[in-house]
Amino acid sequence: MKPIHLIVVTGLPATGKTTLARALAGRHGALLLAKDTIKEPLLDVLGAADAAASRALSDASFAVLFAMARELVGSGCDLVLEGNFRPGQHEEPLRALFAPHIAGAQILCRVPESVRRARLIARAADPARHAGHQDAELVAAESQADGFLELPGARFECTEGAPGPPLDQWWRDS
Repeated sequence: MKPIHLIVVTGLPATGKTTLARALAGRHGALLLAKDTIKEPLLDVLGAADAAASRALSDASFAVLFAMARELVGSGCDLVLEGNFRPGQHEEPLRALFAPHIAGAQILCRVPESVRRARLIARAADPARHAGHQDAELVAAESQADGFLELPGARFECTEGAPGPPLDQWWRDS
């Protein structure tokens, strides 16, 4: 039986998660579930007047992402999950996706803080970016701690671009 591949792409906002996740899904023929793809329509319909409302919509988006992931993994789909998953909060619903026939990997995206802040500033000024993401507030906030989630499977760190051959080798070998 061919294992199902499950890749979790995580990291702080503006570290390249979405770009990487799209490339990985395309390269490996996996389905992509991205938190902001869920959050954007919620922002359009419900809005988010402040950081607390934006966080509530993020929480709702993660809940939808986890429910969709359970269905897709259960039907045998290779899957890339992308979002700023929170250590200490999101491990339990993610662990529930892993089973003996699941080949899991986690990629932590990181960039220098100066690069991340510059990206957040550019996002805040981009009229195509939904203001409900609160990017300007993220620039002003203290840098958050990031790190790997406590999940089974391989771990890769990505500091721009793709983790490259080690991840591709993992995909082939699993």
